[in-house]
Amino acid sequence: MKLRLMKRQNLLLILIVLLSFACSKEDQIGRERTSFNNNWKFVLADDTIFKNIEFDDIDWRTLNLPHDWSIEGEFSEDNPARVSGGALPGGVAWYRKSFQMADAGEGAQIYIDFDGVFQNSEVWINGQYLGKRPYGYSSFRYDLTPYLNFGELENILSVRVDNSLQPNSRWYTGSGIYRNVWLVKTGKTHVAHWGTFVTTPEVSEEKAIVEIQIDIDNLALNIQSIQVKTEIFDSGNNPLADKTITVNASESRVSVLQSFEVNSPQLWSVDNPALYIAKSTIIADGKVSDTYETVFGIRYFNFDSEKGFFLNGKPLKIFGANLHHDMGALGAAVNTRAIERQLEILKEMGCNAIRTAHNPPAPEMLDLCDKMGFLVVNEAFDMWAKKKNDFDYHMFWNEWHERDLADLILRDRNHPSIISWSIGNEIPEQFDSTGTRIAKELVDIVKKYDTTRPVTCGLTEQNPELNFIYQSKALDLISFNYKHMEYLNFPKNFPGEKMVASENMSAFSTRGHYDMPSDEVRIWPPAYQAPFDGNDDFTCSSYDNVHSYWGATHEDTWNIISANDFISGMFIWSGFDYLGEPDPYLWPARSSYLGIIDLCGFPKDMYYMYQSLWTEKPVLHVFPHWNWTEGQEVDIWAFYNNANEVELFLNGESLGAKSKPEGSYHVMWRIKFVPGTLKAVSRKNGEVVLEREIKTAGSAAKIELMADRETIQADGKDLTFITVKITDENGIMVPNADNLVNFDVQGEGTIVGVDNGYQASMESFKAPFRKAYNGMCLLIVQSTENAGEIVITANSEAIESDKITINTN
Repeated sequence: MKLRLMKRQNLLLILIVLLSFACSKEDQIGRERTSFNNNWKFVLADDTIFKNIEFDDIDWRTLNLPHDWSIEGEFSEDNPARVSGGALPGGVAWYRKSFQMADAGEGAQIYIDFDGVFQNSEVWINGQYLGKRPYGYSSFRYDLTPYLNFGELENILSVRVDNSLQPNSRWYTGSGIYRNVWLVKTGKTHVAHWGTFVTTPEVSEEKAIVEIQIDIDNLALNIQSIQVKTEIFDSGNNPLADKTITVNASESRVSVLQSFEVNSPQLWSVDNPALYIAKSTIIADGKVSDTYETVFGIRYFNFDSEKGFFLNGKPLKIFGANLHHDMGALGAAVNTRAIERQLEILKEMGCNAIRTAHNPPAPEMLDLCDKMGFLVVNEAFDMWAKKKNDFDYHMFWNEWHERDLADLILRDRNHPSIISWSIGNEIPEQFDSTGTRIAKELVDIVKKYDTTRPVTCGLTEQNPELNFIYQSKALDLISFNYKHMEYLNFPKNFPGEKMVASENMSAFSTRGHYDMPSDEVRIWPPAYQAPFDGNDDFTCSSYDNVHSYWGATHEDTWNIISANDFISGMFIWSGFDYLGEPDPYLWPARSSYLGIIDLCGFPKDMYYMYQSLWTEKPVLHVFPHWNWTEGQEVDIWAFYNNANEVELFLNGESLGAKSKPEGSYHVMWRIKFVPGTLKAVSRKNGEVVLEREIKTAGSAAKIELMADRETIQADGKDLTFITVKITDENGIMVPNADNLVNFDVQGEGTIVGVDNGYQASMESFKAPFRKAYNGMCLLIVQSTENAGEIVITANSEAIESDKITINTN
């Protein structure tokens, strides 16, 4: 009898679901999420009348988002952001968008989602004030429904952005609506903002238990019942499981928990980033009111106090890099392809982890880390209540920190790439008792929304008796920045604790510049604000032989990290050069020297040390170039792997074979310069592994263009990054060439950025020309929304031009 009743109930439930999907199209609202980026009006000015509906903005500039107005400005040491902020302008600006809305019916809700606005944004719709969000890295939503005009009447959305109070950061922030904006339409009964949470309480190679918590906002209080149907699909869109539940709709917020069993799951890892999709359909009184997709991964991990980090039960050293959010010549304006390119370059080096220094990243960054296989430490703040700059986040701390942190966790907690939440970086409160109280509060906020990941904080004080954040005992994972030799005392000073090195090195370099002797280490400056004998041209050596007083060389640091299992891994400071913080120099330097990749995305020489250590692919990188003064002593370095030795030849004559000495990751020869050819040969057990040649270049004769992709999407967003080299008549790059290159772009593309990687260049990132630096520069071209061809020509006085064609489709 009981079995027959259960069957009848199941048949009734199936019938309800089938009937709900058989409703007329007018009854099916579902969810629509559309880009709201195009055709905004912009002015770099401030007036309260700009929010008024009747204001005429016809003379304002028309542009598409995301947009960063600071990157379009001129460098000046007088800009309030100062050199540490990139020496670019801030100010106050307004954005306005006029749009029409088709009548969505009484059952619709319309929201606008901002992924990030830097900073102090205020929003109005049709003159109605919606709210303010100070923190420039937070994502947020407003409900437009009560204030919209439907049909032929216009709607006016106005956004004021105030980035005038500076300095407010220790690096370049950008200014404006610099992340994506979305218009979201749902039914009255719908999944709440960031309203799903997928967890995997049981995972093995045989099966996984997947639980999904769904929070539903029920704004139609006359609804009697809600059906929630969730289907699980693999990455190939193959259905794996489904479940439907009916709940009472008497409350304005309804929460349900659904559990699924997935057999033989594909476990997400850095080498196999397998993803799944949970598709949830909300049916209110028989009508589809919302459809919501959640991307997730199935994996498990843990940190161990003795053995380090484990992913899916296997030990994995964290090979990480810190990244600021700017995209070089593109500024802070988010572009998915630009982020993807950065990650591709890091992946090629062997990097498997990113720390989002020192703020919440763009959602696209985390989506890409999920898809490409990067672990992520997601960081919330660079300061708490105590300031580092006169106008930084401390001004908003008391009112906003709880909401900003909660929103970060809610937004990002379904990303399988995230392995830790970081509540701060080098926080001044670690040195007084307020650090204990605040750390406990912040960890409690994180744990309220996610107990599946450890919480950490980037610390500098390694004496446990002096570190008040550590004394809170709230942290699950201890992260330390710099002072790598003190890591050896960690097991004794922090017994039973788990540890990762969150920032390391701060080693300086300028691509293509070399100071010799290379085995003489320079500490610039030797102490805080101490004078130092730097280079007149504001360069730093690309040998691993110059670092900050708080930092160390790459090789010395990796010796400690690699030799101690209790250190879960490290995050290089930094993966890429970034705008602002141009230590060790002041003006006219305006971007950092700390990356292992320059601002253009061109690898510096230390990139290949990590590639030789962090990958299995054969590596033999020999440097520097071979254009010097006759008779000058030159240090030749080689990074290599999969070999026992490297032999160097000059013009066919052997200079001897060498193997890496203990504690070093390169071999070196000191030889006198003679024009010709250097040849390096790596061997393993006498068998040749790789050969590399470096030839003396002649005078500049030609331009060579090489695109990272010769076919891109005609979506008005996609990019092609074109490397520009100055070569001699034989195609050898001229290592000191500084020719001015002019660009002409015809067809379905536009120039959106130029750069050369030189940290003290004052040239505009938006000009149609750029001087080469050490033989190279970069052109970034964006597609239009029309399919076709982009024809790019590069010219320079007295040398041969080059042309390249990019297809868009």
